[in-house]
Amino acid sequence: MKRLSGKDGLLVGFTLFSMFFGAGNLIFPPGIAAQAGTMTWFAVIGLAISAVGLPVLGIIAVARAGGMDQLGQRVHPAFAKVFTIVAYLAIGPCLAIPRTASTSFEMAVPPFVGPDAPIWLFQLIYSVVFFGLALLIALRPEKLTDRLGKILCPILVVLIVVTFAACLLNPLEGYGVPAERWDTPIKAISAGFLDGYQTMDTIAALAFGIVIALNIRARGVTEEKAIVSGTVRSGLMAGAMLLVIYSMLAHIGGISGGAVPNPSDGTEALTNIVPLLFGSVGSVILAAIFVIACFNVCVGLISSCGEYFYGLCPKLSYRGWAILFAVVSMVLANAGLTQILAFSIPVLNIIYPVAIVLILLSFAHSWLQHTPMVYPAAILCTGVVSVLLEVQRLTGTEFLSFLPFSDLGLGWVLPAVIGAVVGVFLPGRKKAN
Repeated sequence: MKRLSGKDGLLVGFTLFSMFFGAGNLIFPPGIAAQAGTMTWFAVIGLAISAVGLPVLGIIAVARAGGMDQLGQRVHPAFAKVFTIVAYLAIGPCLAIPRTASTSFEMAVPPFVGPDAPIWLFQLIYSVVFFGLALLIALRPEKLTDRLGKILCPILVVLIVVTFAACLLNPLEGYGVPAERWDTPIKAISAGFLDGYQTMDTIAALAFGIVIALNIRARGVTEEKAIVSGTVRSGLMAGAMLLVIYSMLAHIGGISGGAVPNPSDGTEALTNIVPLLFGSVGSVILAAIFVIACFNVCVGLISSCGEYFYGLCPKLSYRGWAILFAVVSMVLANAGLTQILAFSIPVLNIIYPVAIVLILLSFAHSWLQHTPMVYPAAILCTGVVSVLLEVQRLTGTEFLSFLPFSDLGLGWVLPAVIGAVVGVFLPGRKKAN
């Protein structure tokens, strides 16, 4: 049985990291640190759990289950179909793909044009070029390892390391005073965990398995066990890289918050600090980091969504699906980053807890095969409470404030546990697959 070689495994790991590391991954670590100040490393613990640990577990869970659909089947066939489609649309043309172009545009174009420039026209031209190039590469998904893993990923990592090294050599003012949301270790950890949702990586992890397996097969590995093993190794490698890069970005953001307090988000935190470190060249470095990171993720998401929906509806070719997603994403990208982020928060607050519970249950699957109602009961309780918690947040009411951890945004945890326990005692008609 041929296994993935060490060199090929490294390249596939780089490819997966490139597919993960995009707009949210750049924005949220420095933004979190700039607000958390001296509590930065507690916030990083929370971020690492939701934006590193859970995505790695997601990659492993999907690899072991044989795909995202198969994982969802353990709840119910209808759930598998609906949740998988919603997840792919969320990380695809509805949220994540448009965000890659919006974020990279805001860092790459406005800083270099005058205040009277027609930004809307520049954004339209940029999005056409951005999605056109991304589509060109995505049309050959089995070649992503050669194009992302070998070329763009190393360039991106070098640029981030150079920025981090500059912060070490020129620490400026040090970390700032933490904002109220981050002013204790527990609050900082929980806030970092919740903000990690915005990277969308746990949802993306459930989807990327298709393309990673395709790239592993392209390296000559054909047996299913070896493909699963290679996918797991790639997930662990990508997770390690994410943790290191997040830590670097958090330090950069912490220094930025100390030098220029109270940035509105991570984009502003990076925009504040990089010119202080590199002068006028800093804007060019920052633009390159954002464009490469967002471009990599855009390619990976178009490929993953195209592969899934082609399998779901083969009447339209993979090429057709990829073109459709690129065009729809280009249109939505011109709505602007602020609108995309505002829309993404309610969606992610609802589907993220469901994805987390599904992934965690998969690691107890060998004990749950004779209690198949654990999956549907736990997911039902998690989903219903997540929707109600989001309604509570949007309406400003507190009708679920009695739930433990609700003040930390984790009110779904106890209902998920209760659902799982109740599911143990419910009769099931068939075993979980």
